[in-house]
Amino acid sequence: MHASHVWQAMSRPRFLLSAWPLRSAAYLLTGAVTGVAALAGIVTVATVCGALAIVLVGLPLLVLVPLSGIPIATVERRRLRLIDRTPVSGRHRVLAAPGLSAWLTTRLREQATWRELGYALLFAVLLWPVDALAGTVALLCPLSMVFTPLLMAAVADGHEVKVLKQWTVTTWPAAFGVAVLGLLLMGVGAYVLGVTAGARAELARLLIAPREGELGAQVVELARSRVRLVEAFEAERRRIERDLHDGAQQRLVALAMALGLARLDAPPGPLADQLAKAHRQAGKALAELRELIHGIHPKVLTDYGLPAAVADAADRCVIAVHIDLELPGRPPQAVESAAYFVVCEALANAVKHSGADRVRVSGGHRDGRLFLEVRDDGCGGADASAGSGLTGLADRVSVLDGRLALTSPPGGPTLLRVEFPCELTRAADRSA
Repeated sequence: MHASHVWQAMSRPRFLLSAWPLRSAAYLLTGAVTGVAALAGIVTVATVCGALAIVLVGLPLLVLVPLSGIPIATVERRRLRLIDRTPVSGRHRVLAAPGLSAWLTTRLREQATWRELGYALLFAVLLWPVDALAGTVALLCPLSMVFTPLLMAAVADGHEVKVLKQWTVTTWPAAFGVAVLGLLLMGVGAYVLGVTAGARAELARLLIAPREGELGAQVVELARSRVRLVEAFEAERRRIERDLHDGAQQRLVALAMALGLARLDAPPGPLADQLAKAHRQAGKALAELRELIHGIHPKVLTDYGLPAAVADAADRCVIAVHIDLELPGRPPQAVESAAYFVVCEALANAVKHSGADRVRVSGGHRDGRLFLEVRDDGCGGADASAGSGLTGLADRVSVLDGRLALTSPPGGPTLLRVEFPCELTRAADRSA
């Protein structure tokens, strides 16, 4: 809902009985109070900084003047909720680095800061008097007329009372007549409040709400940041794989060899049995570590590419897997890794859930898109939202602007298709 919905509410018969007149009055009256505070704050900051600038102490503080629009715009966004149920978000950029210096540099360079300063100056000089005038004319004046009989009885002892300090009422019929007139004017004033508050809110939204172009730039930057996060995540996976492969795995291999040699040299007896047991445990730990390394990021994927890694995954699968995948080059690393783990998850689901006897993995690259299909002859009925592990992979695919589709009618077959927009590089080993 935008502020124009105040005007839409005014066209309804029950507008006067709704909360919109009160919300409009609250918006305008709080605007008058906030405007006075904003004017006092801006004048104080400008005066102090200007006075201190004479002795050069206040020169760094002059940056506070353009930044003064930020808190005023923040308060205005909160006030807009009085008559606008859709919150107005800020459009300031996310800081690229922590610290006060980065914050000041970013805020002073972006257009939103200067637009908010312009709104703050307009608000402090012109808008809040309009709010105060509208609230006074449309609300306070009719209210004072409504309370004329009460004032006449309580203050003037029933003799006379001045209405709006303009004319004198000396009789009770006249006092009640003024009260009835005040009620009628309150109805008219409710519409005046609605129109004024709606116009004020539209102006505020125009100046401090994000525009479509800025929102588009933010969306693009958000998409790029998601891609950078995925690339950083893949780089970290590869680093962990290298550390485990070149560090812990090599130490376990050396330990297993040392235990094997010690087992050969030990005479038969309890010591030899313990060495044999330790040797078997070291072998199991080495096998588990290799499985862990392969799950983190297989070395064959880094060194030889996606077709070789898929072939390796097929060799490790307990059911028959036919592969028809040829690529003339290498896709980007993030795309290659995501495609590989989609295939691995599909093979794991085929083994665990489908009861399939055969799986076919096919794919290729055409028209600037990498596509893969995994089809099994199982019982079907797979649901990606039922915790099959494909939900997280679908999110990962979407970050790379890819698409993942699952077709699995009851009785089968199950078909998983994934596509990535990408270009291929030359078919060279990245291990170099």
